[in-house]
Amino acid sequence: MVQTQNPQPPALAVRRSSLTRGQLPSYALWVVAGVSAILGAACSALVGFDIVFFAIFTALIFVISATLLTWRVEGRRQASNKFVTFLVYGAFLIALLPLISVIWTVLQRGVPGLLTPGFLTTSMYGVTGVEDNATATGGPVLGGAYHAIVGTLQITVWATLISVPVGLLTSIYLVEYAKNGPLSRAITFFIDVMTGIPSIVAGLFAVALFGLLFGPGTKTGFVAAVALSVLMIPVVVRSSEEMLKIVPNELREASYALGVRKWRTITKVVIPTAISGIASGVTLAIARVIGETAPILVTAGFATAINFNVFAGWMASLPTFIYTQILNPTSPTTIEPSEQRAWAAALVLIIMVMLLNLIARVIARIFAPKTGR
Repeated sequence: MVQTQNPQPPALAVRRSSLTRGQLPSYALWVVAGVSAILGAACSALVGFDIVFFAIFTALIFVISATLLTWRVEGRRQASNKFVTFLVYGAFLIALLPLISVIWTVLQRGVPGLLTPGFLTTSMYGVTGVEDNATATGGPVLGGAYHAIVGTLQITVWATLISVPVGLLTSIYLVEYAKNGPLSRAITFFIDVMTGIPSIVAGLFAVALFGLLFGPGTKTGFVAAVALSVLMIPVVVRSSEEMLKIVPNELREASYALGVRKWRTITKVVIPTAISGIASGVTLAIARVIGETAPILVTAGFATAINFNVFAGWMASLPTFIYTQILNPTSPTTIEPSEQRAWAAALVLIIMVMLLNLIARVIARIFAPKTGR
């Protein structure tokens, strides 16, 4: 006798299908996105097809269609949730587009100049409009940004050496020693004011200071470093202060309970615990000033030759090199070589900032407190 399989109870079948009732299929939004792209292309073609108009029309059609479809199938509450979710993702993409556009533009226009032989190993000393005019007939692009790279590194290193100790010690005083007295409130107020001052004011301050000490017209790389340190110190103080504040007081109290002095507690417990955030803050401060142009033009001038002495003579930097190559091309009639050098220097500047961030992460990982046994 052959046994037949018992049929599934109708109630169970209804119960299983009810689990997915009132929900959009997983592929529904992808279908809406595809249809929105087609309609967006059609709407963009009516006004003259452009990638920007296509993206705007597609996004609007998708958000409206997906929200209405969700409202129809899943109800008002889920539709509101989807609408806000679309807005969040849209805001993220809008914020990401300028970054992608900048990186793509700099790579597209800077890589040819960066790959030019001699760009990273030669300066602009002796390069005139004659050499740039020769590129119109197939001649090579001469000159490079070696002197500007050297100047940028020297000025930034000296500015960091000035700013980091001053900023870190100030933040330690505000967090560990100050008791919210008049001095600490005054320091906090002036730090807030310095955070928002224009960069050219810092350059004028450095020029005036060294003009009083060494005479008017003193322009050196060290003067530029002092000007940049005025911009760096508030950032270092603010970031370091916030990182020191989040160190648990229990760690300090445990150290004091063992008889460890306060200065040693700060150097061995507090700072190592907050070193990751402090390193990030210092990197942020360096990135804040490494691309400044106005204060360096005022304090260090511009040079076409290599200057390794930061205490004497004018000195070039990558921002001033870019500025002069765009504003005053080497050849007024053939500006393509100057533009190529400027975009290549901009790419070098971005690479330097990326390397600084990587170095900060490595430092933070090396000196961060070790977890586990």
